[in-house]
Amino acid sequence: MIETENPASAFAVLASEEPALDWSTDAPRGGRAVMSRILKEKATVPLFFAQTLVQSLRDVGYDHTTSALCEHVDNAIQAGAKEVRVFFRQTGKKGEYRIDAAVYDDGRGMSPAVLKVATSFGGSLNFNNRQGIGRFGMGMKTAALSMSPVMELYSWQEAGAFYNMTLDVEAIGKERANLVALPDPTLLSDLPDEVADLLRRPMSCPTDRTEQLLLAEPDDDLAERLGRSGTIVYMPECDRLTFAKAQTLVDHATKEMARVYRRPIGAGLRLFVNNRRVDASDPTYSMPNARHVKLDIIPKQSRLILAKPVPVRVHENSEETVPIAIKIFRLPIEEWSKLPRKIQRNDLRVFEGNTVSILRNGREVFAGPMTKITTRHSVTYWYRIQIDIPGDLDEAFGISSNKQGVRLKGYVEETIKSAIGEEITRLNDELKRVQAEMAAERAPAKPTTSEAKAAEADPFQRTQALLLTPEEEAQLEENLRGLAVTLRRNNETEDETLERIKASPYVIAFRHDEYWPFYDVQQRFGRVILTLNTAHPFFTLLYEPLSKLGQGVEAGADDAAGVPPPTEQSGPIVALDLVLLSLARTQGRLAGTGEDARKLLDLMRREWSDTLRVQLTT
Repeated sequence: MIETENPASAFAVLASEEPALDWSTDAPRGGRAVMSRILKEKATVPLFFAQTLVQSLRDVGYDHTTSALCEHVDNAIQAGAKEVRVFFRQTGKKGEYRIDAAVYDDGRGMSPAVLKVATSFGGSLNFNNRQGIGRFGMGMKTAALSMSPVMELYSWQEAGAFYNMTLDVEAIGKERANLVALPDPTLLSDLPDEVADLLRRPMSCPTDRTEQLLLAEPDDDLAERLGRSGTIVYMPECDRLTFAKAQTLVDHATKEMARVYRRPIGAGLRLFVNNRRVDASDPTYSMPNARHVKLDIIPKQSRLILAKPVPVRVHENSEETVPIAIKIFRLPIEEWSKLPRKIQRNDLRVFEGNTVSILRNGREVFAGPMTKITTRHSVTYWYRIQIDIPGDLDEAFGISSNKQGVRLKGYVEETIKSAIGEEITRLNDELKRVQAEMAAERAPAKPTTSEAKAAEADPFQRTQALLLTPEEEAQLEENLRGLAVTLRRNNETEDETLERIKASPYVIAFRHDEYWPFYDVQQRFGRVILTLNTAHPFFTLLYEPLSKLGQGVEAGADDAAGVPPPTEQSGPIVALDLVLLSLARTQGRLAGTGEDARKLLDLMRREWSDTLRVQLTT
C-alpha cells in the first residue's frame, strides 16, 4: 500500500509560503515595497494603500474633460466665488501639443489647515451635506488626477500669501512608508511663473484677442489683482483629455458649462473659459437673460404651461417624501419652425434633444431625452421638462458622487409620469396637429403643381363645358368668393384665394381630425375639393414623406422640425395628388347619379379609411 501525504500538513506548508506579487512592471515601486514588507512582517495593514489608491483614482470615470473640470467649478461656487475662470493652455507643435489646465476662483479661499485637509481624499468640511453642490470631499482630487498626474493647489486668504499643496502620482508611488502623510502647505509670496502667466497672458484660443478679457495685464501687480482670497487648481501636462486641441476643449467646455451653470450665471456669476465670458444657455428657453434672448427672433422665450410640486419618496419603501418642482415649457413652434435652419440648429439648438433637464440644488446634472416620460416622436423637440430636485433625493434619482447623469428608480419614473402624463399626452397631440398643419401648407395665391396639372387635363375628359350667362357668371363668382373664405391658405388674402380657385377647378385642402377618414370629397360650384386628414397615418407615413421628397428635402433632414417649407412640388407627390384628385373627380361624378350611389361611395370611403389605418399601424 502506497503511503500518501497528509493533506493537513500539505496545507500548512502552502500557507507558510510567501505569496508572490503579480504586479505589472509599471506599478508603483513604493507600493510594491510596502506590500512585500506587510506580507513578510505581518505589519499593520492600512485601510488605504496610498501608492496604489492614488494611481487607481486616475481611472475614475468622467464622461469628458468638461465634466471633470465642473468639479472644480462646483467647489468654487460653493466657496462663494463671484468669478471663475477655466484655462486650457496649448504649447508645442502639431502632433506634440502640451496642454495645461487650470481653474481659478475668487471665493473665500482656504486656511493652511483646511487646505491640507482638502488635499486629502475624503477630507471635507461639509461631508454628506446635501444642501450644497459637493458631498464627499473626493471630487477635486479625482477630477484633477483624471486629467493630469499632478495637481497643484494654491489658496490664499490675504493678498500675497499663497499656500501651496501638491499631489504628484509618481512621487506618491515611490513612497515606501506604510502610512503616507501629507506635508504642511508651503507659503509663497508669488505664484510660480507658469501659473501666473495663465492669469495675465492671452491664450492661443480664441484667436480673436478682442474676445479675451484677461484677469490681469502683464504689468499689473498680480497679487493685488487677485485680491484677499481665492483658489487655483493647476493641472500641468495633462495626459488624459477628451480632445487633443485646446480649441476643441474650449468650445466644448463653453457649451456645456453655459448650460450646466445657467442658474448661477443668470444670478451674476462671471464664468470665463480661456478669458472669454460664458453666457447662460437655457434649454428651456425660459430665462430672460440667457443667450437665446440676444438672437433676432420673435418670440424670444418659451411659454410655461405647467408648474407643479410633486412629492417623491426618499426611498421606495419609505413613508418620507420630499417635493420636487416640475415645469413644462412649450416652444413657439409656429414661429421658430419658420426660421432659417442655421438659427434653428446652430443658434437656438432646438434639435439637440435636451427635452428633460434635471437640476440638483440649482446645478444641472442631466440634460437629454427621457422617452419613458415623453415619447420618441419629433414633437418632443418642441417642449421642455425641467425638474428641480434637492440633494435628499440623490439615491432616488441615481445621482453619483461625480454628478454625471441620473438613473431614476422605477418608482420615481412612475411618480413623474403619473403627475404630468396627461399634460404630456395633450401637448404631444397638440404639437402633432400643429406639425401636420404646417407640413400641409401650400404657397399662397396660386394652384399647386398637382391642381394645375389636373386642370390642364380637364379638356381631355369626357365632360361638356357649361355656357353661363353674364348673370350666372356673376352669381358663380359670388359663390366662389364665399367658398374662398373656407379655403384660404396662410398668408393669403381673400382676393388671392378667389383668383386661385377660379384658376383651377381642383382644390386640395387639409384638416386635422382623429376621427375623420383620410380623405373627403365635395363638389361645389364646379370645383372638386379634396380634403386630406393630417391626423390619419396615411398622411404621416406616406403623404408627408413624399411631400418632403418632392420639395427637395433630403430624407431624415426634417424629422426634427417636421415642417418643410411650402415650395413648388414635383415627383412622386404630384403623381399621388393626381391619383387622389382623379378618385375625387370620379367619386363626385358617380355620387351625383343618385342618393344610393352617394351613400355607397361614402360607406366605401369610410371602410377603406379604417382598413388603411389598421394596416398602416399594426
